[in-house]
Amino acid sequence: MERIKSLVAGAVCVALAGLLGGCGASYQARSVDLKSTLVNPSLLKEGTEDQALYRYRNPKVNIASYTKVMIEPVTIAKDGELDADEQENYRKLANNAFVYLNEELKKDYQIVMSPEANTMQLKFAIVDADTSKPVRNLFSTVMPIGIGVSVLKYGATGKQSGVGEITGEMKVTDALTGELLAAAVDRRVGGKAAQGIVDTWYNADEALKFWAKQVRWGLCTERKGPNCEKP
Repeated sequence: MERIKSLVAGAVCVALAGLLGGCGASYQARSVDLKSTLVNPSLLKEGTEDQALYRYRNPKVNIASYTKVMIEPVTIAKDGELDADEQENYRKLANNAFVYLNEELKKDYQIVMSPEANTMQLKFAIVDADTSKPVRNLFSTVMPIGIGVSVLKYGATGKQSGVGEITGEMKVTDALTGELLAAAVDRRVGGKAAQGIVDTWYNADEALKFWAKQVRWGLCTERKGPNCEKP
């Protein structure tokens, strides 16, 4: 049964790719509720093109002067509002995000555990997250009427029917002085990947992988690296 669902979902994805932006695990949302917990929201400006929805870049700082990074444990902004099951799932996402950031940034930087000279301190927070809804997701992927609803919802909101989403925030400071170097707030929503029908947190987790790659790419372009890998 699972194989049949995956095959059907994949076939429909091919047909809808041009209309709904493809069948990837996640894509950037059109908007985000700007409730920054790491920096003053007034500092953030709307991003453009491949940037986060909102961002800040300190124009006085030379990113290329930093050779090390200290990655803080990923936090959950709404921790006190979650029940036990939600806390467990959010904690898994937070732990995964920490791993993904380390895996990406260690390719270019020395990872350190305490403040040192020439070190960036990176803080990442999961602001909000939501699961995909398997029944609604499958219905809106394989049934003509459901596909129609998903198309209409995407046109109105930028989010397809039944998919998951996640909002994340990042803050980068000088590890010794605390000077703010950069910040970003972004939101990603699920694409019609077949895995999102089976694993309800798949879309959110894939977004965390994307952000980790995007952080590495952004830092690489800032220091004008020779082989920057765009996610």
